[in-house]
Amino acid sequence: MNKIKCIIVDDEPLAISLLEQYVEKIPFLELVFSAENPISALEYIQNNPCDLIFLDIMMPELTGINFMKIVGDKQKYILTTAYSEYALEGYEHNIIDYLLKPISFERFQKSVVKAQERFSFQTEESTHFFVKSSGQQHRISFNDVLYIESIKDYVNIRTEAEEYIVLDTLKSMENQLPERFVRIHKSFIINLNKIKSIGAKKIMLSELEVPIGDSYRANLLERLK
Repeated sequence: MNKIKCIIVDDEPLAISLLEQYVEKIPFLELVFSAENPISALEYIQNNPCDLIFLDIMMPELTGINFMKIVGDKQKYILTTAYSEYALEGYEHNIIDYLLKPISFERFQKSVVKAQERFSFQTEESTHFFVKSSGQQHRISFNDVLYIESIKDYVNIRTEAEEYIVLDTLKSMENQLPERFVRIHKSFIINLNKIKSIGAKKIMLSELEVPIGDSYRANLLERLK
């Protein structure tokens, strides 16, 4: 795949300098912009392509959380902060990882490898993706997935043979899945190719039933056309 274009947003010059050094060591990353002022970063994003944002949470002009609310889920984020209590709030957005300062290169490297897997995950050529579950990396074929279910701060990726509990959000997964997947409930995304039957309130996938939300039915029927 092409290099991942990334930017760094942090109000601390030393933090930016450290991340710039780390990015330079990673062959598949390309640093295209750095900013101490998040407003400058917003202006850059509006006019230039960007794939990944290394984003500090606590900044005086604009917090990282509000920055993500403005930019939205069209971007992916790796959060960088000294305040661990903001981690869960960050996971409500389309983030890949959360780095607690001071950030070691080893931890940074693990985070960007995760990002690389995520970007590979969403390319049209991909037939599979990797997730970390129960302390191991698992290779999952898109064709094997029945549904993905939201469970608080985790998702359950269900195949006909296995279940994988992964620290992620349904919204984040939805933004990366191929066209054959559709959200049919606030807590469920399904593989359209696995539908056996559709009832008034349930969909049968293989031998499993999942609920249909009323507000999602019209979109599902349109996709099935």
